[in-house]
Amino acid sequence: MMAKLVTKIHELRREQKISQSELAEKVNIRRETLSHLENGKYNPSLKLAMDIANVFGKTVEEVFQFVDTEE
Repeated sequence: MMAKLVTKIHELRREQKISQSELAEKVNIRRETLSHLENGKYNPSLKLAMDIANVFGKTVEEVFQFVDTEE
């Protein structure tokens, strides 16, 4: 069994009306990196995960979750 990282970044951005570019600038990464994060193609460092969670006033666990998969 494998674990896949699932993020709520996209939903949180929509709720707070923040674009990918705006969020990327706030956490000092490229917009493309943020896109990869949202699409599950990239796992963030702990610092980046904490920075993103802080922007939304959430805990890391509220933004990022590992889900077991059958891969």
